[in-house]
Amino acid sequence: MKRKTNTISTLILGAAVVLGLASCGGNTEKNETTADEKALSGDIKIDGSSTVYPITEAVAEEFRAEQPGVNVTVGVSGTGGGFKKFSRGETAISDASRPIKDKEKAACEENGISFVELEVAYDGLAVLVNKENTWVDHLTVEELKKIWEPAAQGVIMKWNQIRKEWPNEEIHLFGPGVASGTYDYFTDVINGEEGASRGDYTASEDDNVLVQGVSTDKLGLAFFGLAYYEENKDKLKLVGVDSGTGVVLPSQETVANGSYKPLSRPIFIYVNNKAAEKEEVVSFVNFYLEIVPSISKEVGYVPIPNDILAKQVEKFKNFVAKK
Repeated sequence: MKRKTNTISTLILGAAVVLGLASCGGNTEKNETTADEKALSGDIKIDGSSTVYPITEAVAEEFRAEQPGVNVTVGVSGTGGGFKKFSRGETAISDASRPIKDKEKAACEENGISFVELEVAYDGLAVLVNKENTWVDHLTVEELKKIWEPAAQGVIMKWNQIRKEWPNEEIHLFGPGVASGTYDYFTDVINGEEGASRGDYTASEDDNVLVQGVSTDKLGLAFFGLAYYEENKDKLKLVGVDSGTGVVLPSQETVANGSYKPLSRPIFIYVNNKAAEKEEVVSFVNFYLEIVPSISKEVGYVPIPNDILAKQVEKFKNFVAKK
């Protein structure tokens, strides 16, 4: 499958090498949650969030190296698009940057699909401007709302409408499309209602399109997952956010300790009941949960604490036991 960025590919391969070398060390006993030594075969189809994609694709690369007979494919349809496929039984696993919605649960129920939700990492939503932007050092939550709320469409069009001392120049906005879980989360915590946003901006479910847009437009402003800033920090300027307690820049540390608010969140994978009856899927998910702390950090995300990870392992074990 075509990778999203060469840089992410490099990191993924680097992580695979490191993990591969570690597996050759003095530890001769394999953890019970690693990929089974038994050769497996079959297909595992995954789709959904572009935010979760780098983690899942990195895990898939590692798993393919251990189980070359299993064909793992990872698509990027956005969280909403992924849940549509998941609810129709087209995918075994769905990547999601937000919890599943009631209407998506209902669609699953209609098709006899039950599932387990597994938290796999934390992510921060980054606010970005062009490297040549010399006037923006931070934005408040109120200013972000003023820019992105539905009432701003066709009204808030220039930088000096946000702060008088800023240039009398157009704001060019870039953000996730409506099928994105990042869009849902941002509109909820910034605009006060999920899905409530101005529509006159350049939208894409592919974060690399957003990176390209703001990095080549001096007047650009965007928001997307922190990992994509980490991959492109040489051509983007990170903007701090003030939620009322001071300006905080997103980082692994500030996302983990909760000080970067309100733009920090957990991210998930969902596994359907029919897929959990397949040995290769169970092996893949167990493998995913074992290596996700190291992989997530490698590709720019924040690992979940060990106690929360242990709960996910137990949750999946119980889900499989019911099959």
